Order: sequence, then structure tokens, then C-alpha cells
Amino acid sequence: MRWGIALSALVLFCSAAASGSSDARASTCPANLANQLADTGSATQLITVVSARTRSTTGSLRLWRKSGECWVGVDGPWTAHLGRNGVSETKREGDKTTPAGAFGIQPLMYGVGPNPGMRYRYHRIVCGDWWVEDIRSPFYNRFHHVRCGTKPPFRITSEDMSRSPISYRYLAVIDYNTHPIAPGRGSGIFLHVSASGGPTLGCASLTRAQLVTVLRWLDPAASPQIVIGTAATIRDY
Repeated sequence: MRWGIALSALVLFCSAAASGSSDARASTCPANLANQLADTGSATQLITVVSARTRSTTGSLRLWRKSGECWVGVDGPWTAHLGRNGVSETKREGDKTTPAGAFGIQPLMYGVGPNPGMRYRYHRIVCGDWWVEDIRSPFYNRFHHVRCGTKPPFRITSEDMSRSPISYRYLAVIDYNTHPIAPGRGSGIFLHVSASGGPTLGCASLTRAQLVTVLRWLDPAASPQIVIGTAATIRDY
């Protein structure tokens, strides 16, 4: 009998530890959104983007850092512009939604302008730099350079990055649909400058000053994550 009780207690303890657990965090940490997220992995920097509902084209963006076991606020909230058709957990190429979920930040940042002081590696965009959105191309959802002025080996509905000098003054690539890349699931999901102050085609955008603040703050050693969702669903990610 004692063995049975001891074994049951051990199972319960292991189950609680394995859940890792936003519940435990929520009971000991400040009552904020970041401490209620289901799983932030090894990240010690976090961006949250919360929209009011699925069809909303804006969201509240905040920055967080890990302090011990707890998340504490760093900056924000700022208004981020999202896809023209809102956010979606089942994004498809061309549907004009911003993908919902938890994602990393790719290790190379880009921009038409000079590096504003990022800690990430930086590629300055030039003529011939594309982000491929042709679902039939082997380069789908990847950066690809062709000689300036030559026809690329994919549909030119892809992003000619040098032709967006305002939006792509600076950008971070959200690590969506990359491991593995699934044709048709969506491509070129960036955190970039808001050119018009309106909805995007699927990215998230901020004012230039806000974006520069974010990109300078992000540290690849902190394994940052960006979590995007509605007020009703974001805690599930």
C-alpha cells in the first residue's frame, strides 16, 4: 500500500514538473500576459501582439524580458498593424492574414537603410534582392538574389524588396513556415515599418521609431519569440 501511495505521489510530482507550467508561473509572478502564456521555451526576450478578435487589423504589441522565472515588461504597448483580413492559425499564401502562434526570429535582419545598430547580422537590401512567394519555386519562402535588372526564375508576384524603401527600411523576418517549408502555407512574414498606417498583406508593422527600438533591443542570444493571437486565444501558444 505504501509503495502504491509513494508511486502515485511521484507520478503527480513528475506530471506537474513536466507541464512546466504557466500555472506555477502565474502563482508566483506578476499577473501579466507574458506570465500566462502556455510555453515560451528557452526565450528570455518576448514580443506579444494581441488583437481584439480574429478579423481585427491592429493589435497591441509589447516587449518583455525574463527576470528569473518571471516575465517583466520592457516597452509598449504600441499599435501594430496586422493583415487586411486579420489573424489566422491556418494561414494560406495570399489570404492577407497574419499568422497566429508562437514563432522565433530568423538570424538575419534586412533593410534598405544602413544598419541602425542591431545586434543581429544585417543585410542591406540592394537591387535584385527578392523574397520568393511563388509556391512552385524551390526558393519558396526564402531570400534570393538575382542580378539587378534580370528576370528572376520565379513568378514576379514575389517581393522585389528594393522597391519597398519605406516598408523595408528595416525588417525582422518572423520564423513562420520554415521548419519545414510547406508550399502554400504563407511566405515573407516580416516585422517591418508601417508605410501607410493601415493594414498589411500579412506582416506586422510599426512606426519606424518603434521598429528601430524593437530591432535594437532584440538579442539573438536571448532566443526571442514573437507570439501573435487574439485576446481569447493567445494564452494557448
